[in-house]
Amino acid sequence: FYDGEYRRYKDVHIGLMTHALHYGTGCFEGIRAYWNPNQEQLFALLIKPHFKRLRNSAKILKIDLPFTDEEMLDAVVELLRRNGYREDVYIRPLAFKSSEEIGVRLHNLTSSFAIYTAPFGAYVDVEKGIRCMVSSWRRIDDNAAPARAKVTGIYVNSALAKTEANENGFDEAIVLTQEGHVSEGSAENIFIIRDGVLVTPPASDNILEGVTRNVLIELAAELGLKVLERSIDRSELYVADEVFLCGTGAQVSPVLEIDRRVIGDGEMGPITRELQKVYFDVCYGRVEERLDWLTPIYK
Repeated sequence: FYDGEYRRYKDVHIGLMTHALHYGTGCFEGIRAYWNPNQEQLFALLIKPHFKRLRNSAKILKIDLPFTDEEMLDAVVELLRRNGYREDVYIRPLAFKSSEEIGVRLHNLTSSFAIYTAPFGAYVDVEKGIRCMVSSWRRIDDNAAPARAKVTGIYVNSALAKTEANENGFDEAIVLTQEGHVSEGSAENIFIIRDGVLVTPPASDNILEGVTRNVLIELAAELGLKVLERSIDRSELYVADEVFLCGTGAQVSPVLEIDRRVIGDGEMGPITRELQKVYFDVCYGRVEERLDWLTPIYK
């Protein structure tokens, strides 16, 4: 779906001089749709909260989204139907400065809007768990670039941290703020669990305001779990009973080791497992009370 028209992927052409390619002046969302074979249904998860965050990101970048939420929702449903997916899918709305001009700025530029979809499995191993390192790269500060917005250019910060982790033998990076507090993973929010209490960094610690994070806070409360939003010190990671990363891509991913220090007993903890089960039950349409979080694609 490109600037209001449905096209085949090969028929969309973006110029080499496109402003967003050179200056990172775009914003995007990541949305998942889950295939339930028993119900023969594809469920798109939490589309409207993702659109709300997209609008906030676009506002920061001075991008006027040309479509209403309902029009964007209709485009997502139509795209998924046209592709006829019978598997889990990733949905990527993207708004960007499409003027073919040289010059660093946000004003007086034309914008474009697109949505594409693609089959998408596990971003990381949500069952086996992952090993992390605290990155030497610090999280971008909101006074330098809008950390709470999902801006394309900011992801060079994530790419540097992720590659550093991978090249040092780890699965994922954890980045700190300039003050040394835990911020998030390279592309995930983070929770630690100490003495049965879930702790997650606040938005003021330069995290992306995660949709999945918000969902897990709500689900945890329904399970009777206490959740605190506060700054986390680096050493708290090492002594936590459980740690997990979360996001549209990562879903709920247990962290078994950080900086070669075993977390808990080195396996997925009971609270992480409980939250992961409830989350996936919601995603696949197995929780009647949470069907309003889902958009069924097939009639």
